[in-house]
Amino acid sequence: MKPEYEPFVDALIELCIREDIGDGDHTSLASIPVDAHGAMKLLVKQAGIIAGGEIAERILRRLDPQVEFRSLIPDGTPVVPGDVVFTVQGRTQSLLQAERILLNVMQRMTGVATETARYVKRLEGLPTRVLDTRKTTPGMRVLDKMAVKLGGGENHRMGLFDMILLKDNHIDFAGGIRPAIEGVRRYLAEKGKELPIEVEVRSLADIDEVLAVGGVDRIMLDNFDLPTTRLAVQKIAGRCEIESSGGITYDNLRDYAECGVDFISVGALTHQIKSIDLSLKAYQPCADTSF
Repeated sequence: MKPEYEPFVDALIELCIREDIGDGDHTSLASIPVDAHGAMKLLVKQAGIIAGGEIAERILRRLDPQVEFRSLIPDGTPVVPGDVVFTVQGRTQSLLQAERILLNVMQRMTGVATETARYVKRLEGLPTRVLDTRKTTPGMRVLDKMAVKLGGGENHRMGLFDMILLKDNHIDFAGGIRPAIEGVRRYLAEKGKELPIEVEVRSLADIDEVLAVGGVDRIMLDNFDLPTTRLAVQKIAGRCEIESSGGITYDNLRDYAECGVDFISVGALTHQIKSIDLSLKAYQPCADTSF
């Protein structure tokens, strides 16, 4: 896990625990002795790219620092029904408290990683890379972006703080492309910040203006059709990175990549996915010989 992700992940785990456990898991507290110990294993029930095992371990250790966690299949690995991803032993109450939290996390992350891998495979043999977007579940962006990486995709900016992206509304409010870019340059110089600069364009004329001003790292082609994308690549190639975005689906993804763009950003990687079916089941370690 990237060090910069740690605060987001820790805060999210705390929120998940407060949300689900509140003032106590009264079902487990009432029915399970406090000193009882047990074992559970994570079973795969649907094929995909497993993701979130690292987070599951953090959740378990937050609830019980003494758990014995054994990873059997690392994150980013293809899995099929019947695979056992990890086993864990510890206080039974802690295992039951962690069950739904870690399943919610891992099922979604595995869904994102699996969908990302499908898009990445679509571009096999081409240099174009698939990017995620900020179209994520509020509060869970860090996990969505980790899952995209595990599926073979690349991360766009984490948020509004780690990249300059002048979109249409910024440009319109600033009074045009030139004043927007020049305003960004002044701001970064005044604040002593070094952030990559990307500018969204809506026409070939916009591209000419961006290139005339200069000083940008990437141009985003917003909702360009294929013929216009090819013309745009001819204008920009070798001068800065090129990203296509908007109106791009799995079916036309490769067509856009073949135009020569460096990146294609796809919101569907994180906002139109289906969770992958996983299950956390009790087992007897001595009797279990399935792995």
